[in-house]
Amino acid sequence: MECARGICKRGLGVKITDLGEFSGPVLLFGGPYSNLQAFEALKDVAERLEIPAERMICTGDVVAYCADAEATVRAVRAHGCTVVAGNSEKQLAEGSDDCACGFDDNSQCSILARGWYAHALGDVSRDSQDWMAACPDIAVFTKGGRRYAVIHGGVTDISRFIWPVSDNAVFIEEIKAVEDLVGPVDGIVAGHSGIAFIRDIGHRKWINAGAIGMPSNDGSPDTSFVVLDDAPRIHRLTYDFNAARQAMEIIGLTQGYHEALTTGFWPSEDTLPPSMRRS
Repeated sequence: MECARGICKRGLGVKITDLGEFSGPVLLFGGPYSNLQAFEALKDVAERLEIPAERMICTGDVVAYCADAEATVRAVRAHGCTVVAGNSEKQLAEGSDDCACGFDDNSQCSILARGWYAHALGDVSRDSQDWMAACPDIAVFTKGGRRYAVIHGGVTDISRFIWPVSDNAVFIEEIKAVEDLVGPVDGIVAGHSGIAFIRDIGHRKWINAGAIGMPSNDGSPDTSFVVLDDAPRIHRLTYDFNAARQAMEIIGLTQGYHEALTTGFWPSEDTLPPSMRRS
């Protein structure tokens, strides 16, 4: 079946799309999170960097915490970048009543998700749900003679939280799971955790593209994305976060994530490993 400019195939029920070889820089980003202002700002950055939509890849979760779920989906689709399915895409496509984000049931994230997910489910159209259902689970591409696979959280678990402080064994397990499906790779591009980082695992690179729709719990309202050229580099995204917060307040999404847009700190630090929380 045709999918995202490449040919999709299925392996063990997994949709895989091969995007071919890229000769120019590739813009990698995750988690627009229904933050329309952030995605529009990212498009402006891509234009300045002369990176077309064909070389922009999203690690999923186009929809989540912020106000403009349907509008953000429409903007992403209209732009034409590749989107790998995140847990939000999977759950919304099925009309499920839970985001399946992987939070502990009693965590602050799990409690707060009941609010934003209900809004998102009511906002996205049937057409957008159908588009989500068609998103690939893995995208592969080649850049500079190196082969990369793009996933959401993990292959063993789409909602697996993999952090910069996770054990090497976690990365190795996921790399093996990816290679069992797509063959040898030189790097993995992932998302879900919302914090951008780059880590060497043997001769391979693990690149978390971060999230453009929510800050990295570092006290800055700026968010993050990655440009892959000769090497991957993390970049900061500056956008109109006040407008994004106001949009949330207007519709009553005021459970804490609206404040995170301006303070740069999450209302849900209990999701983080202890070593990554504020003391």
